[in-house]
Amino acid sequence: MSEQDPEGGPLEGIAVVGMAGRFPGADDLGELWRNLCGGVESVRFYSREELAAAGVAPALLDDPRYVRAGAPLRDVQHFDADFFDFSAREAELMDPQHRLFLECCWEALENAGYDTRTWPGAIGLFAGMGMSGYLIRNLLSHPDLIQSAGPLQVRILNDNNFLTSQAAYRLDLRGPSVTVQSACSTSLVATCMACQSLLQLQCDMVLAGGVTVIVPHGLGYLALDGVMSPDGHCRAFDAAARGTVEGSGAGVVVLKRLADAVADGDTIHAVIRGFATNNDGGFKMSFTAPSPEGQLEAIATAQTIAGVPAESITYVETHGTGTPLGDVVEVTALSEVFAAATEQRGFCALGAIKTNIGHLDAAAGIAGLIKAILAVEHGVLPPSLHFATPNPRIDFVRSPFYVNTECRPWRPEGWPRRAGVSAFAIGGVNAHVILEEPPAPAPSAPAPPWLLLVLSARTETALEAATDRLLGHLRELAAEPATRLADIAYTLEVGRRAFPHRRMLAVRDLQDAVEVLERRDPRRLLTGTAAVDPQVAFLFPGLGNEYAGMARGLYRDDAGFRARIDDGAARLEPLLGVDLREILFAEEEGGEEVANQGIDLRRLLGRGSRAPRGEEAGQRLRRTALSQPAVFLVEHALASRLLDWGIRPQAMVGFSIGEYVAACLSGVLSLDDALRLVAGRARLIDELPGGAMLAVPLGEEAVAVAEGGLAEGLSLAAVAGPELTVLAGTEEAVAAAEERLTAAGHVCRRLQTSHAFHSALMEPAVERFLALFEGIELHPPEIPYLSNVTGGWITAEEATDPAYWAEHLRGTVRFADAVSELWREPGRVLVEVGPGQTLSSWALQQSSASGGADPVALPTLRHAFERTDDLAFLLQTVGRLWLTGLRPDWPAFWADQPRRRVPLPTYPFERRRYWIEPRTEPAVPPAVARPVEAPVPASAAMAAAPVRRHVRPSLHVPYAPPRDATERRLVEILGELLRVEAVGRHDGFFDLGGDSLLATHLVARLNQELGAELTLRSIFESPTAAELAVALAARQGEGAGVWGPVARRAPGATLPLSFAQQRLWFLDQLEPGNPAYNLAAAVLLTGPLDRPAFAASLEEVVARHEALRTTFRLADDADGEPVQRIAPPAPLPLPGIDLAGLPEEAREAEALRLAAEEVMRPFDLARGPLLRAALLRLDAARHVALLTLHHMVGDGWSIDLLVRELAALYPAFAAGLPSPLPPLPVQYADFVLWQRASLRGAELATQLAFWRGALAGAPAVLGGRGDGRPARRRS
Repeated sequence: MSEQDPEGGPLEGIAVVGMAGRFPGADDLGELWRNLCGGVESVRFYSREELAAAGVAPALLDDPRYVRAGAPLRDVQHFDADFFDFSAREAELMDPQHRLFLECCWEALENAGYDTRTWPGAIGLFAGMGMSGYLIRNLLSHPDLIQSAGPLQVRILNDNNFLTSQAAYRLDLRGPSVTVQSACSTSLVATCMACQSLLQLQCDMVLAGGVTVIVPHGLGYLALDGVMSPDGHCRAFDAAARGTVEGSGAGVVVLKRLADAVADGDTIHAVIRGFATNNDGGFKMSFTAPSPEGQLEAIATAQTIAGVPAESITYVETHGTGTPLGDVVEVTALSEVFAAATEQRGFCALGAIKTNIGHLDAAAGIAGLIKAILAVEHGVLPPSLHFATPNPRIDFVRSPFYVNTECRPWRPEGWPRRAGVSAFAIGGVNAHVILEEPPAPAPSAPAPPWLLLVLSARTETALEAATDRLLGHLRELAAEPATRLADIAYTLEVGRRAFPHRRMLAVRDLQDAVEVLERRDPRRLLTGTAAVDPQVAFLFPGLGNEYAGMARGLYRDDAGFRARIDDGAARLEPLLGVDLREILFAEEEGGEEVANQGIDLRRLLGRGSRAPRGEEAGQRLRRTALSQPAVFLVEHALASRLLDWGIRPQAMVGFSIGEYVAACLSGVLSLDDALRLVAGRARLIDELPGGAMLAVPLGEEAVAVAEGGLAEGLSLAAVAGPELTVLAGTEEAVAAAEERLTAAGHVCRRLQTSHAFHSALMEPAVERFLALFEGIELHPPEIPYLSNVTGGWITAEEATDPAYWAEHLRGTVRFADAVSELWREPGRVLVEVGPGQTLSSWALQQSSASGGADPVALPTLRHAFERTDDLAFLLQTVGRLWLTGLRPDWPAFWADQPRRRVPLPTYPFERRRYWIEPRTEPAVPPAVARPVEAPVPASAAMAAAPVRRHVRPSLHVPYAPPRDATERRLVEILGELLRVEAVGRHDGFFDLGGDSLLATHLVARLNQELGAELTLRSIFESPTAAELAVALAARQGEGAGVWGPVARRAPGATLPLSFAQQRLWFLDQLEPGNPAYNLAAAVLLTGPLDRPAFAASLEEVVARHEALRTTFRLADDADGEPVQRIAPPAPLPLPGIDLAGLPEEAREAEALRLAAEEVMRPFDLARGPLLRAALLRLDAARHVALLTLHHMVGDGWSIDLLVRELAALYPAFAAGLPSPLPPLPVQYADFVLWQRASLRGAELATQLAFWRGALAGAPAVLGGRGDGRPARRRS
């Protein structure tokens, strides 16, 4: 498939197969559609009290331009972090736009009926988001959080650049992942790009959309003439239109190539027939002005690519901002495009979703697209609101257009429903899409008589919610055809992610499903928790539970099973001289089997009546010559069907004739050879004299003791369990044994059998049986199975030796040993593939002896006396297997029944609040009365008004409190970093939500605060507080003899540079004054400022820290090495700039400019000072202190310490009190001397040796000349 050429014919259609969204007043698209059709305006008007409580300043509320209206979302502060595998700490750092977009992507995929982990195609993603107000307003007011989390982590969780890549990572999308940014047209441009990606075969499915969440959320806005509405209403195309309203929302559509969507049975909501995007260019009034030429070009191009006439487009979802200029330009452009193709008037409706939900910025285009898709799909045109009098500059009367003001049916004559959708952006990026109603879906296959419904969730509570959602959906479908429920079952199986908490039910029809869900019937609505990787083993029973009519319901209702039976019966007929189907499926009295659950007591007690034909079939099936081939045929067909469905065994064991089924499935025997052997073996046994078999409730040794050794004529036919054996022999010998054992108090049971299988009575058939192997090819097993003869795993030598099979004919069946071996594998799930559940019962009785927890053994075919429908019985087993964690191959499960994916309720997210409030006022120490808010660092402010931590997650270890001061400090640091309450000493860093990026911050903090010398590897090796405490002690012990403590230096000592300073000094010599090494902080001071007290606080900080008074120059001696020079304490210059006279908007802009300018001013390392301060006055109650530090004398933690000390000093100095800070025991220069003294001699040699080894083989260093570089100095 190639990219379409507009000149070469219409575009291949792009199908919209799924969609989701959250919009003002609507948590889902169903609610949105009801609102649209009902003419609901979802703009909210706030009271003055609400806004004041939300923090809006009184001055702003009094501003006549302030509009107390907005189009908010519900619960933007909430998110299901666990569902997407985010820690609580990550979730609260994440922009709500990222969160909301993730949820919408998931819901859109579920709406389409696709699980990204099981669908084999490549899935792409194109989308964009609005500005991150959460980062600007909330997070950046907490510099400690930024420092603790790290700028990279904060950027990943907030930056628009990571919107799509984060979603692709979390949803496992492998196609193109592109973030699109074009302002108001972002999400419709993303849709155009997504369509292009599909046509270029870059992906097979693609998501497109956008999101905007305004932060602060739920507030008003300042009206802007001609742009932002002064009354909170958007009146698109009306004479009173004066602007739009700000709104928040998100929307995502799922797209596929139309042919693929039809072939895959997708629900197609609409078809994109054409699309185009362009830019206005520079030929217009201004950058922000719309351009009719640009718009009409985009619209005309989309129509050309679609290959549809303009008169066939009977609705346009406009950009419709309700601005006096924008509305006129938009209708002018549309009119010119349509007028070039038709002279019809008033046939095309216009609408604008912005009149309902406001302008959603980056999500505006997708909102309009989704509205148009819903209209096209439902055949209804919703009203556009607030249109009373047409804009006098728009001539609707002589145009093709009218503004639709009422909800009306949309049934154009002679054309399919077609719509245009426009999105235009400030700056000139235009997009237009042509939609068409979907083609009629192909009919689904008739529904089978029984269906399996499955549900899953990450938690028990979410599973209950999902059950309620499905029940509510099914109640709404009372009038739907039966095929609808089959499509629902199909979608739940192929189109949903399988989570650990699971639920299933087998149902007949819609009413049955509703009744079971309403009652939560525990017999039919089964619930379980999935294992990670259950190991399936097949058990194949022998004779004893076969019956005429076994699997009749499967033969009737399952085409795949029927085909296998037909094939096998046809192969067996020449060998048996009879069609086994006539015996297996002979009709009984009453015709079809009763589908009710339960036991047929009349038949169990032998009082039931049979029709003559059924009775005759039962008698014939008791003959070994027919019963063994019949059991093999049914079990092989049933096992093959399970294999078709992806239920594949990792092990098998058969009882007696059942081992032949295992051998055939394992590849030891071909089907023809297996049938030949089974039929010949059965014939030979049938020709032998009869015998009897007796089940005895004693183990192998106990039965021998009880019998005093087996009497003549008796053989040990089988060891079925630790306390269950089977004796076989002549009728006389078995009767005598039965009498003796019964007299001894043992309850024995005769088996209904014609012969004494697996006894010495089989010996006469052995030679003739071996002759059957002539021409038979035996192969080593491909699937492991257990031997009846040995009770252990079959070997290749045994499986390919006819003598083994001869021994199998006459020897003891050691089923108990085989089952014991199966239970050795943890998580083993046994599946009995054949009639009844005798082997399952025996296996479960033995599971406790093997130490198995919650053993599972499941039958697949009902007992003769059960009245359950065969298909329902098998589906229930498949569902129970799914509950254990096995995932069947659901597409193969439905392979012979064409089905459709249908929209169903999406996952019930369990959202919790994750929100960091913006800091407004730093904490004031209660003991100090002062007239100004001190510049308290983040950590101090948080101590007074802590940011909420999250509860300790459920871990595999119980909570254990710290035992000593080191562990207490470690759990405190872990809790602060991860924002978790009550960290235990055995709680793992990564289990609590840490990652490698956070681990680097943890290492830095531990090394700085605790004097540790840990590495990133230390955190991986010792991830708990208890382990870290041991590691810290070990490190301190190792270094005690080498490093020693830092001590005060002697007066007059020459002060070299630390190793870190030496590197920075060298870089500064290469490029003097490089501002890249400037560290800055801006601290907002609120309240009246005591400037002398603030200046004195700065002076005291500089006096306390010698590093802040240090300069760097070459020594005066011949060596010329750089040294430190520490100046005596002196006042730090504090220039002030008064911005109060500027307008408010200009004031903030100028403050930002000055701050940026200050950061870029170079430092002179030789002259100093290397700390600068400046004070910006915004008004009488607001000042900004700008602090800039060179990296030579500090780092990020130093800035924090600087602000922390100012916060402590200022209130004291303002109150006339002395400094509350204790003197410093050592200075940075003391550390430098300690570092230089410690890292020398043997220690230095060790360090150098390590790095020489680590860097061995590195590329050679380029030479100074002749290497192609210019001679001028470079950094």
